[in-house]
Amino acid sequence: MGNRSAPVALAVLALAVSGCAGSAGRTELVFFQFKPEAVAFFEEAAADFEAANPGVDVVVDNVPDAETALRTRLVKGDVPDVMTLNANGTYGELASAGIFADLADMPVVADVTPGYLDVVQELGQSEPGAVDGVPFAANASGVLYNVDLFEEHDREVPLTFDELVETAEYFEGEGVTPFYGMLADAWTAQSPMAPLTAQTAPDGFFEARFAGDTTFAEGWREAWEKLATLFEYTQPNVGAANYVDGTRAFAEGESAMLLLGSYAVPQIRSFEPEFQIGSFALPGTDDPAETTLVSGVDVVLTVGRDTDVPEEARDFVAFLMEPERLERYADEQVAIPCLEGVQNEDPALQGVREYIEEDRLVGFTDHQFIPAVPLTQTLQEYLVTGDLDEALATLDTTWDRVAQRRTWGLGAVEG
Repeated sequence: MGNRSAPVALAVLALAVSGCAGSAGRTELVFFQFKPEAVAFFEEAAADFEAANPGVDVVVDNVPDAETALRTRLVKGDVPDVMTLNANGTYGELASAGIFADLADMPVVADVTPGYLDVVQELGQSEPGAVDGVPFAANASGVLYNVDLFEEHDREVPLTFDELVETAEYFEGEGVTPFYGMLADAWTAQSPMAPLTAQTAPDGFFEARFAGDTTFAEGWREAWEKLATLFEYTQPNVGAANYVDGTRAFAEGESAMLLLGSYAVPQIRSFEPEFQIGSFALPGTDDPAETTLVSGVDVVLTVGRDTDVPEEARDFVAFLMEPERLERYADEQVAIPCLEGVQNEDPALQGVREYIEEDRLVGFTDHQFIPAVPLTQTLQEYLVTGDLDEALATLDTTWDRVAQRRTWGLGAVEG
């Protein structure tokens, strides 16, 4: 039997909420904003909302460590009125604990791309069918490549895993580093891990893993072996380079490819604004029909369940979701809008657009993890030591310790 004590405790602590009448009878709406790259955009949007809604003051709370800041607020019973969050395992945990309002009745929800709504709901729901967060913008995680370098060497985009390895061998033979590794920032290895595990693990892997019917040693072995293969084509001393080092090196032409997603494009262009970046979905098998695009909801909009200003909070969410505003955000952040019919024509996304249009999307498999399972550290150590059996055994052992307390996400334990 599952133990629901932790989520319930969070829910109870969340009963007291923020959102109140401001000075001189004005309504104050607290907007918790997590994305540092988008501070200017959301502050301008808040100002525009205030101008369109006289009597409402939007207090924008930009936070450097969103998950820690939000958990601290929860302990104090101080849930913000409106929040931007990354749709990850923590979001799923909080959604399942009933921290957020169910926004399923908002008209804009009907216009959200169904695949992204599925991604968010699979992370966790307050109740079956609830929409505890409205997907705002997504990213695409696969492979970024140097367009000019590929053209110079007359190379085609690889469509299978074997072709990807052959492409890496080719560039290595030409004296070009195929992939720039950045293991000093361990999370970067999760980017290529996600599509490999999504494409090679059996269908329903996480449901089976929760039920104890499979293990990571069984279901993820092929993916991690293939990941290690790709890391054979990185530069030496891969553990000394971090995310900034890798994106700068790629922008300066030091590698042909980067095993990251669209979220890295603004960072790369900050070094070389005219650098031509291409992208493709990472093929995890040798059947192109099985290739899917890992696309996570980078920004999800939520409302505190017990906010004192529910009408204004919902109006603000609808305001942020207006197509022209969302389109501007997507252009600035090289993001994928989560509204049907709203496109981002950035050339860096051209290579993955067909997967979005055909809804060949899967969420980040690592978003099913919580910090109690040391995925990031285990993956980093594996790619340095090469001890696959030890790494997968660590995942299985730590997963089993917390699985029976998991009441959210795929295969959640019923309380």
